[in-house]
Amino acid sequence: MSTVAEIEAAIQALAPAERERLANDLPSILPELNGDAQWQRIIADERARPALTALGDEIAAQWKANPAAFRELRGGDCK
Repeated sequence: MSTVAEIEAAIQALAPAERERLANDLPSILPELNGDAQWQRIIADERARPALTALGDEIAAQWKANPAAFRELRGGDCK
């Protein structure tokens, strides 16, 4: 198999149990699907992002001035 279309066709032809097995194995086959690895690349990226840094600084200053203005998140809050 040499093209994405051929691979897609082969995947679609798999039995449901085999497709499920493949879905579970994909992060090990395609490491770029591993969310933790992606976050580590983002964290390690040393490129300057002045707008993001300025936003972080602004939020930190607001927190320092009035922490009560930031409500605490609880498990059910993020849906």
